[in-house]
Amino acid sequence: MAERFDSIVIGAGHNGLVCAAYLARAGRRVLVLEAAEECGGGAMTRTFAPGFKVSACAHILNMLHPKVAGDLQLDKHGLELAAANLPTVALGAEGQWASIDGDRVSGAVSDTDKTALPALRHRLLRLAAALQPALQTVPPRLGTHDWQDRLSLLKLGWKLRQLGRDDLREFLRIAGMNVADLVEDSLDSDLLRGALALDAVLGTHLGPRSPNSVLTLLYRLTGQAAGQQGALALPRGGMGAVTAALAKSAKAAGAVIRTGAPVARVRITADRADGVVLENGEEISAACVVSGADPKRTFLDLVGPRHLDTAFVRRIANLRMRGNAAKLHLALEGLPAFTGLDAGQLAGRLVIAPGVDYVERAFNHAKYGEYSAAPAFEITLPTLADPALAPAGKHVLSAIVQYAPYSLKEGWDRARDVFLQKTIDCLATYAPDLPGLISAKQLLTPLDLEREHRMTGGHWHHGELAFDQILMMRPVPGAAQYASPLPGLYLCGAGAHPGGGVMGVAGMNAAGQILARARAA
Repeated sequence: MAERFDSIVIGAGHNGLVCAAYLARAGRRVLVLEAAEECGGGAMTRTFAPGFKVSACAHILNMLHPKVAGDLQLDKHGLELAAANLPTVALGAEGQWASIDGDRVSGAVSDTDKTALPALRHRLLRLAAALQPALQTVPPRLGTHDWQDRLSLLKLGWKLRQLGRDDLREFLRIAGMNVADLVEDSLDSDLLRGALALDAVLGTHLGPRSPNSVLTLLYRLTGQAAGQQGALALPRGGMGAVTAALAKSAKAAGAVIRTGAPVARVRITADRADGVVLENGEEISAACVVSGADPKRTFLDLVGPRHLDTAFVRRIANLRMRGNAAKLHLALEGLPAFTGLDAGQLAGRLVIAPGVDYVERAFNHAKYGEYSAAPAFEITLPTLADPALAPAGKHVLSAIVQYAPYSLKEGWDRARDVFLQKTIDCLATYAPDLPGLISAKQLLTPLDLEREHRMTGGHWHHGELAFDQILMMRPVPGAAQYASPLPGLYLCGAGAHPGGGVMGVAGMNAAGQILARARAA
């Protein structure tokens, strides 16, 4: 008789592995099924040219929750940081630059901004800290009389109330604002304004003047507000080192991980999820199925609309999941010289977003299904901290390129090479010797991310972070507490609360809900 598991987790991305580890630690028999030949999902390290390795999608560790890291003993399972608390260096086209290193601001900025930026940063971190506890708890349901839901709402309200009158007013004032208004009201420097604007919109289908862009900035800052060790960090061995440590932790707890095992569908028997069917036809039974895939792929593809209520299917189909960022990898024969910077500054996080208007103009193209003529960039040269990622004396450049819309009018298969060259030409404005150092190059568009990592729309966060797609609204009402309308089926990926970023909280929370429901049954 085929073995029956307590839980099957679909996907060995970071949230799937976290969920599996917590379930296995609680004594459950857990099987993780990963379609790819290795674990990691969007947080993996890949060889993109002989001898050159790079973090495939996410390339900076910023939001890993300390409880997840501590509970799963990731340090004992091999996770080590090559660099932490990276400074941000914002680049100007004429060689000017501005550096943000904690509260230290230097470069082409006024004395006023050297004081104003730390003040703004502290204000935002206080507000992000008020949001942070809500991210690690199960969101309450709306419109119920359940005392636990009411208690959760009261706790959230009390945490906000503890901000004090002035900060609470500030939170209510800015939470729904666009980030352009916020930074233009607070700072004089275009370089500083642009850097914060890019932080707010990175990986989203938003521009600096879009509503919700302050909310996405606060969400990103929760990683630093939580006091994580190594916020804005580079794991040694790339982001794949994070998921490798998670996989070791899950296996040590007793979980079984199978790679190269794509799931074709969730098996539904008597209106309940009771296992999966693999693409090779193999069927595996389990008391519950936990999907780390995005909500659209989970409900529309793996389950199928015929098993779900029509209104629920409509809500899932209307989720906004339009990927808008590409990932650029360059193998370099030497270290490039960025105009105006010394070699030491290249070890930080480099940003090309010289002003709010620059980023907004880059976004304008995406509105009409076009890639940006002058994109914005978040750049790292991880080999400066971790030389093992490239042959001796050589380097890797890893960059997120914003904006590159999933639904490109001319199609990415035709436009990829043209856009790749455009990104290199843009980088050459800031590092003139860069093109001559390139020995290999790779551009992953949102379409590639969908094909390779099975992210619907190529959206890293499995859905936009917005007021109608966050907290008790994520991904949609009826599936906001990790359980789905189908008994036995749960969500644990970035499409569930709290959202994207390599934090692991969705996986941790989902495991908690599964165990709580099992105890109550």
